Amino acid sequence: MTALATEGLSRDFGGFRAVAGIDLVLAQGARHAVIGPNGAGKTTLVNLLTGALRPTAGRVRLGGEDVTALSQHARVKRGLARTFQINQLFPEFTPVQAVTLALLEREGLTARWWRPVSAHGAVVAEARALLDSLRFAPAEMRAATRSLPYGRQRLLEIALALALRPRVLLLDEPAAGVPPGESRAVLDAVAALPRDVTVLLIEHDMDLVFRFAERITVLAQGAVLVEGPPAEVARDPRVREVYLGEPAHG
Repeated sequence: MTALATEGLSRDFGGFRAVAGIDLVLAQGARHAVIGPNGAGKTTLVNLLTGALRPTAGRVRLGGEDVTALSQHARVKRGLARTFQINQLFPEFTPVQAVTLALLEREGLTARWWRPVSAHGAVVAEARALLDSLRFAPAEMRAATRSLPYGRQRLLEIALALALRPRVLLLDEPAAGVPPGESRAVLDAVAALPRDVTVLLIEHDMDLVFRFAERITVLAQGAVLVEGPPAEVARDPRVREVYLGEPAHG
């Protein structure tokens, strides 16, 4: 079953084509990465998938449904969640409070947020279970977000996205600004997610990409250059040319 797909997806800015006819298919449960040098079109692709931008041509399908004309909010309601390159968290909240608020939003109950925590017992329990599944220690769950290491803050942002119960989780450079040891922990936690969540990773850190992804799409100048399993992509001379400036037939 296909979780997310694009058909001839393109986006022009004036006379410049930032994304050029991208066909992308993610099966349910996929662990897929999109990589490419600066200017390859990764950010534009993310914005097209999430509805932040409308395509000049082509379509986006989510679980078989054409969502090309739908807003970002409507796509979230249909199961597409994303994280951002720069985290968007409440620094004074604890992780439990932040995830509880996200769960209340999912259920349309945010108007009751002012009530005592004891009034949201089942929701708080769900928030703690979600954080526990991402390997948050009890002390971390109770700490103010601003006091957590940056890698844990990035993981909290993923928890907030998962609180929406997405079918597809789009991670936009989750390791950006995170020390190497912490970034590995972030991706290890994501890799352990159940297979009913399909993951699309946009990332610059090649070590993380090749440890995490089961399939990789390489973009160059807005188009798909190569797609395949990590070992196949790593051997492709066109990838070395794009990243290292090596001749494709050297």
